[in-house]
Amino acid sequence: MTCTEKTSPVWHPFSQHKLEPAFKKIVTTEGAYLIDDDGRSVLDAISSWWVITHRHRHPKITEAIRLAAERYDQIIFAEYTHEPAEEFARGLIKLAPREMAHVFYTDSGSTAVEVALKMALGFFHNSGAKRSRVIVMEHGYHGDTIGTMSAGERGVFNAAYTPLLFNVDTIPFPKPGCEQQTLDALERLCRSGDVAALLIEPLVLGAGGMKMYPAHLLAEFRRITQRYGTLLIADEVMTGWGRTGSLFACTATGLMPDILCLSKGITGGALPLAVTLCTAEIFDAHLSEDRRRTFFHSSSYSANPIACAAAVANLRIWRTEPVSQRIETVATMHRDRLARFQSDPRFTNIRQQGTIAALDLAADSTGYLSEVGPRLRTFFRHRDVLIRPLGNVIYLMPPYCVTEADMDKAYNAIDEAPDFILSAAR
Repeated sequence: MTCTEKTSPVWHPFSQHKLEPAFKKIVTTEGAYLIDDDGRSVLDAISSWWVITHRHRHPKITEAIRLAAERYDQIIFAEYTHEPAEEFARGLIKLAPREMAHVFYTDSGSTAVEVALKMALGFFHNSGAKRSRVIVMEHGYHGDTIGTMSAGERGVFNAAYTPLLFNVDTIPFPKPGCEQQTLDALERLCRSGDVAALLIEPLVLGAGGMKMYPAHLLAEFRRITQRYGTLLIADEVMTGWGRTGSLFACTATGLMPDILCLSKGITGGALPLAVTLCTAEIFDAHLSEDRRRTFFHSSSYSANPIACAAAVANLRIWRTEPVSQRIETVATMHRDRLARFQSDPRFTNIRQQGTIAALDLAADSTGYLSEVGPRLRTFFRHRDVLIRPLGNVIYLMPPYCVTEADMDKAYNAIDEAPDFILSAAR
């Protein structure tokens, strides 16, 4: 049985409908699984695009949503505030890097980063400094709005929209043995004196291919940007909420950004919500009796009370449940299972950071449009495992409730995948 036929009016994201099979309908979720209308349980090995942290339908988050829905719906946040937003902001500031002082609410990771870019430019504009250049890292991905596409890697994702994009400066990804080249490039650009901000994904570049780099470089990025008065924006939309092994990559590595972007796991994956945190200095640059210095940004659903209540419940789970222990367990399960691939010539670049594991299928074609990507997806679908490879890059980022048996299911499917690809190509 298929639930979404070719006649469906729905346009799915990142989907070529001419090539996709009919989309299966998910009728419920539970723990680490999605259950479709045929009753098949599908292991959600990528946390439904990296948003589900603890588990699907965590009862404490579900209950918080129910209670909030009995009291609230959307409240205009430009005119009023409400307790769920206030409580979450206070709790988040306590957990965030120590320089963070203010929380700006949005509703997606893309807009959180867009807000960060606008904060940085607004800071220098209101301070009377002529700084407008933005530095990003090669292979980075920060979202699909115009601003975040401009800051991301140029390619098939945004080629059609080139006339809308603004230019940024790019430093090379710090490949092993070439880290100094990245630092030298950053210093050369910052030395010009007109750079507003460096925007980076700490430790792991997500959609760019799960590329990982060492933590000590973050301290060097901070040292260089501080020397030249450049703001540092940490995009933790993907890496936040335990993915790299600690609550935030910044806190684990001692990085003190000027601006921090969070989303995805902010509500445990239950509802869309995002925040951009900043230092008091950035907030104060917009604080004035002159209304022209206002930070001009909003969305209709800023600080949705029901989503904020879910986020408050998420913070409570982090405080009262052994989440860190669960994360370490997931990381250990990855390490144990990745070992079998270390000397396997079918795979290259075996890597892990916390609860994120990745390996590249040795293939003639690489990159996002590699033909092995759709074939791998088809294979994993038949094995009832949700894995969406980035071309030939296979990665796992499961919810923290995942079991040994679940991980065996995912890794056994990965082990079998190359033989399927070879047989399908014959």
